[in-house]
This record gives sequence, structure tokens and C-alpha cells, in this order.
Amino acid sequence: MSKHVTLYDVLLGQYITEKSSNAFEKTGQYTFKVAKSADKTKVKSALKSIYDVDVTSCRIVSRPGKKKVRKGGETKSFKLALVALKEGQTIDLSGQ
Repeated sequence: MSKHVTLYDVLLGQYITEKSSNAFEKTGQYTFKVAKSADKTKVKSALKSIYDVDVTSCRIVSRPGKKKVRKGGETKSFKLALVALKEGQTIDLSGQ
């Protein structure tokens, strides 16, 4: 039994760190946390339909979970999408 995945399920949210903020300031590159089943074409089509922007490049990075020594176990692994848009286009992520 397979679950039907919509384009809204592909993008999980913006991923904000110091490194991703610096990348945005220097190159205008956005960083999103995406579903584990996401690939480049799904991310591009989701951004096109949700934010109405043209994606010039999209890189997918899988981040493995980290092992925790004191309490045992590990953190969850996740996927990131590093996205560059066409010149002059922006995404309003303020939620207003």
C-alpha cells in the first residue's frame, strides 16, 4: 500500500543555519529540508508550483544522523535541497 505524495509533502521547510545564511547572502542560494523520497525533479516542480519561481540548479544532500554517546541512540537523518533561482527571482519566506 503506497501513500500518495503531493508536491506540498516534498518541501518540509526552510533550513536556517549560519552556513546556509552565508550562502544566501553570497550567492542567493536557498536551503530547504525535504522529504527522504525527494529528488531533484520533485523539488524543482514543487518550488515552481508553490512559489512560482524558476530553479536554475538544485543539489540534494543527505545528512546522516549523529551518534549520541551519553544517552545512547542517534539523531534522525534528513535530506537537504540547495536551490539557486533564476536571476532576479526571490522567495518570500516570511509568511506574510
